Amino acid sequence: MKFSRFAETIQLKNNNHVVSVTVTLKISDCNGIIYFTDLQLQDGDQLTGYTVHTSKMLTKMQENGQPVPPRHYNGVVRTAETVILFNLGKTSAGLDCYIYPIQDMAAGSIEISQGMGAHKVRFLDSVNAGDELTLKASTRQCLKNGSQTPKDGFYQYSAAWDSKHTVKLEERKSARVLFEFQEMQEGGDRL
Repeated sequence: MKFSRFAETIQLKNNNHVVSVTVTLKISDCNGIIYFTDLQLQDGDQLTGYTVHTSKMLTKMQENGQPVPPRHYNGVVRTAETVILFNLGKTSAGLDCYIYPIQDMAAGSIEISQGMGAHKVRFLDSVNAGDELTLKASTRQCLKNGSQTPKDGFYQYSAAWDSKHTVKLEERKSARVLFEFQEMQEGGDRL
């Protein structure tokens, strides 16, 4: 995949405050897949290009003054299921996903996405029963049985409160799934 960065200036009328911004993608005379990600709005007339790492602003969720341990959710998916994760943190958190196929599955037949299909990832290799597919947002790794494997799409995250994830498998096939994340809260350095 190749990503291109675009910067645009929004001109205000009479120095009014911006209440909302609508972004419309208009694409013509082309073919292929286009991903639109990471919209950054910034005050001022110069783009700084600086995006702070979340570790500067967030800390692990605390209970009684101690960090809560990572949350784990597991289950069995047959063909396709929507899994709801309860993230009691104050903000979104990176999601580590583990998939254990119960039957062999064709290349490209396993997908995970947010809610109604956004932020999708598809595993490109075929898998055998007993394999372990790992998609780790925490370390930015996509693994099959501990070795790098190709994917098409995005690492996953768990939205604060209830986070919906669709897991799709090859028709009439099953897999065990395990989701793991660390709940986060504000409290790190302020820039």
